[in-house]
Amino acid sequence: MNIERREQVRASRRRRRRGMTLVEIMIVVIIMALIATAVGVAVLPQLRRAREDATRSDAQQVQSAAVLYLGQQPGADCPSVADLVEAGVIDRTRRTTDAWDHEFVIECDGDSIVVSSAGADGQMGSEDDIRPQ
Repeated sequence: MNIERREQVRASRRRRRRGMTLVEIMIVVIIMALIATAVGVAVLPQLRRAREDATRSDAQQVQSAAVLYLGQQPGADCPSVADLVEAGVIDRTRRTTDAWDHEFVIECDGDSIVVSSAGADGQMGSEDDIRPQ
């Protein structure tokens, strides 16, 4: 009987060693959270920069389309993005909003055409407004 008891105790100890304790699980979770935080800190600024670059590129295309539109329609008023799409100057499959889905603003002053985006905050006149260079 003594031998059987020893075997049971050994088997019980082996079973306990195979599992993970709560402390070990918590350590693994904390390490994973730290890694996820580091990745987030590294990736989020890149995402913002990519959105700004894409918006600048799209604004440049809208500006070129507005120049073409005004060249084809002498004496026309400053067009909106909808006017450019309707006239066929911008293909309907092209992106006509910025990376945050805000409409581009087209301003005409004589021969100068400026296309701008409200940026991430959606408010024109703030420091995050985007204009093509």
